[in-house]
Amino acid sequence: MKEDKSGFEIFRQRVNIIIHGVNTPAGRLFDIILLGLILLSVVLVALESVKSLDIIYHNFFIVSEWIITIFFSIEYILRIISSRKPLRYIFSFYGIIDFISILPMYLSFFAPSTKTLAIVRALRLLRLFRILNLVQFSGSASQLRLAINASRTKIIVFVYFVFILSILLGTIMYVVESPDSGFTSIPTSIYWCIVTLTTVGYGDIAPITPLGKAIASFIMILGYGIIAVPTGIVTAELATSGKKRKLLPGTCPNCGTSDHRNTADFCYKCGTSLP
Repeated sequence: MKEDKSGFEIFRQRVNIIIHGVNTPAGRLFDIILLGLILLSVVLVALESVKSLDIIYHNFFIVSEWIITIFFSIEYILRIISSRKPLRYIFSFYGIIDFISILPMYLSFFAPSTKTLAIVRALRLLRLFRILNLVQFSGSASQLRLAINASRTKIIVFVYFVFILSILLGTIMYVVESPDSGFTSIPTSIYWCIVTLTTVGYGDIAPITPLGKAIASFIMILGYGIIAVPTGIVTAELATSGKKRKLLPGTCPNCGTSDHRNTADFCYKCGTSLP
């Protein structure tokens, strides 16, 4: 005999449909309202940092931020209640972001300056892809994540090489240049080398000797190549993963999910017909 569901279970299921339901009218309305409040919160935090506006609208900013924070707090609790695996949501990327986004206003009781950290709510705008149900973007994001993960070792080795190169070139510049030109120590010279390699060029330190300028010119030209290498590594991995997706049977052409059963006709993630 089928058991009747408790009132709490019915409430939990209804909340789950509203909060996680992308294709339901209530779910889409909730997501749109949530997106609007996130944007409003980011704008309010940014405007509050403008002193002339804060003097006039200070109370309005505070009250509005607290109303939004309370809404986000309730939403966070409801997400935990409605999740089948609450701990999985709490320690997920979005779960951590949701928690961090409500902390600053509560911490402002002890440290008022932490209130500006509420700008971290901008990260919640990543839910835009889910709200608009753009599955193809989710697949592209997944492909990019896999490409970066696959090229992680190469990038780490490359950054390590650049770090050693910065130490060597910075030390050479310390020997070539005099303290009068700003190269007062090896750490300072390494700082100059990193700034020059990344083509930032603050201009607070500059070589004055002909040999120093020649070395600086070499580092500047080298910097353009160094910037291009990580991009090339990731691009190559993207191209490789793209070919694998095309060649791998059972891969969803819409979202890129590939771990389907051999007998599957539709993608378990987005419902698209499998080739």
